[in-house]
Amino acid sequence: MSRLISGVRTLFRRYPFVTNSAIYGSLYVGAEYSQQFVSKRWLPSTAEREDIDYATIGRYAVMGTAAYAPTLYFWYKWLDRTFPGTTKVIIVKKLVLDQFVLTPYLLTVFYAGMSLMEGSEDTFLELREKFVPTFVRSCIFWLPAQALNFTLVAPRFRVIYMGVCGLIWVNILCWIKRQSLPVATTPHNTVPSSTAAIKNTET
Repeated sequence: MSRLISGVRTLFRRYPFVTNSAIYGSLYVGAEYSQQFVSKRWLPSTAEREDIDYATIGRYAVMGTAAYAPTLYFWYKWLDRTFPGTTKVIIVKKLVLDQFVLTPYLLTVFYAGMSLMEGSEDTFLELREKFVPTFVRSCIFWLPAQALNFTLVAPRFRVIYMGVCGLIWVNILCWIKRQSLPVATTPHNTVPSSTAAIKNTET
């Protein structure tokens, strides 16, 4: 076990960008796979079970590895370098910037990026419909989580802490993404192809 921990520390020290990208990509894949497994394979009866949608899992892998990981890596390097320390003023500054600058950008990338990969006719439809409720939930979840992170968690345990919180949040994000849009809000009362795919492949 000690050799494993030492190996992980070495990877973080020598290849921090690649290691973080792999971790965040794995978290996104794990969150989406766990939701699909529970909703399609575990809860339904034998006759109602569905296959895992690996195309959707692949899209989450791209989002977590190629989009989120680089952003988070460079963002937190800049944040810790610009606002060092753990005083109350520093923590408040970090919380405000993290929640009200980074989060809107990440949510925009998530919904618009997933719509592009799904081939949606309206790339920004889900973003318009789901941005506000997702942002509200993110405030409820991440503000307390990050307050604890910046205040109590030692730097050497921060990756583990963020990994646990991130896995929980990605499950919430996957669940919100899975929710169908109201038909009345779509043009000409038609359901976009991406939403139809969600309805047909996921509960």
